Amino acid sequence: MSKIKGVIFDLDGVIVDTAKFHFLAWKKLANDLGFDFTELQNEELKGVSRVRSLEKILKWGNTSLSEDEFKEKMAEKNDNYLSYITNLNSKDILPGVPKIINFLSEQNIPISLGSASKNARPILKKTGLMEKFQAIVDGNDVSKAKPDPEVFLIAAEKIGVAQENCLVFEDSVAGVQAANIAEMLSIGIGDKDVLHGADYVFSSFEEIEIDFIKNLLTPKA
Repeated sequence: MSKIKGVIFDLDGVIVDTAKFHFLAWKKLANDLGFDFTELQNEELKGVSRVRSLEKILKWGNTSLSEDEFKEKMAEKNDNYLSYITNLNSKDILPGVPKIINFLSEQNIPISLGSASKNARPILKKTGLMEKFQAIVDGNDVSKAKPDPEVFLIAAEKIGVAQENCLVFEDSVAGVQAANIAEMLSIGIGDKDVLHGADYVFSSFEEIEIDFIKNLLTPKA
């Protein structure tokens, strides 16, 4: 196994639990259009771009929009989402995450963000994590959505680490696939049955021991 020299984090569902706010915003949009949107459907949108998410929702609702209406709905959804996360703060960081990020920082391991979210920067600022990241790559910086590895390849390049020496933390199937395609070590955060394609899977960061991370940084021959 290659020595890990850089770490890339996804954002939603990995660092902060913003998935619930995305769900509420998409549900409101769907309801306004006259149909429902379920939590199960929301699971299929993890790691998916805003444009692709709306396309999928419209298909589920058997509804079509003009190009202008489509853009209006995307903006409306984002405005609603931003209103939901207004009071986001450090208490919203998922349990166990600070322990891992702080350890990596102490070891001088460069950390990058690789997220489909276009709101990554304000979220990191609100949670007080901005200074922990040497690079941020989000939905504003890429043209291809996961499982395309573009976001992770750019994230690795920005911290100056070869892709085979990068570790990715992800909570979505598409994200794990993207990390695997990029030939990076993938760690899934969530359900083992769902994220079985990852190299390792933990239900949460609380399950991850510092010694496990240490071994990845200095693997045995």
